[in-house]
Amino acid sequence: MTPNDPAGKRTSGNPATQAQLNLTVKQQREQQKQQKLAEYQRQLAKRRRTKATWWIVGSTAAVLVVGLVVASFLLTPRPVSIARGDGDGSGIRGVQTFDHTATHVEGAVDYEQTPPAGGDHNAVWLNCGVYTQPVPNENAVHALEHGAIWVTYDPARVDEAGVAALDAQLPKDYTVLSPYEGMDTPIAVSAWNAQLKVDSPDDERISEFVKAYWRNTNGPEPGAACTGALDAPGKQ
Repeated sequence: MTPNDPAGKRTSGNPATQAQLNLTVKQQREQQKQQKLAEYQRQLAKRRRTKATWWIVGSTAAVLVVGLVVASFLLTPRPVSIARGDGDGSGIRGVQTFDHTATHVEGAVDYEQTPPAGGDHNAVWLNCGVYTQPVPNENAVHALEHGAIWVTYDPARVDEAGVAALDAQLPKDYTVLSPYEGMDTPIAVSAWNAQLKVDSPDDERISEFVKAYWRNTNGPEPGAACTGALDAPGKQ
């Protein structure tokens, strides 16, 4: 039998055989070394592929997020912002002006205009905003007293596209938009002691009226709040 050395290597008493054994061991070690090197290279390539994949996924996600943000910015309607009105719309064709009292009362009020453009009113104001149902006159007039614009439309003569066109012309605050039945024109734009009646949402005088009377100081309580009070039914 072939003895083994203390280190565990195979040995032989024949020099030629021993040389062959030494060569075999060396080849095995080299083969193991090459196998380890190949495995390392495979793992390294795998890590590189994983890193590249995550980089591509992350970059794609980032591009999508940026695209969504940009699209949201471009497609979201920007709120209308205008300067405070000077309260003088005398140069606007068709504007009527009035002189009203401003007493806080309870119950219904018989107003001179339809819709009203000032007068005695409820002690609680209507919160500004867009309404899909008619709002109480007495509360809406109180909002006018604070400097709001009240845009009313006949729902039988102004369709959804027309309502959207009206809304697009209004500032984001101190305005009320609501349906109103029984008007003698399709649309009325009212401020405290001033009113304009038109037939179409495309009438340029609407924006002229808003610029003249929005948050103007003609009312008894200019600058008072247009929020924090009454939300009538149908508020969006």
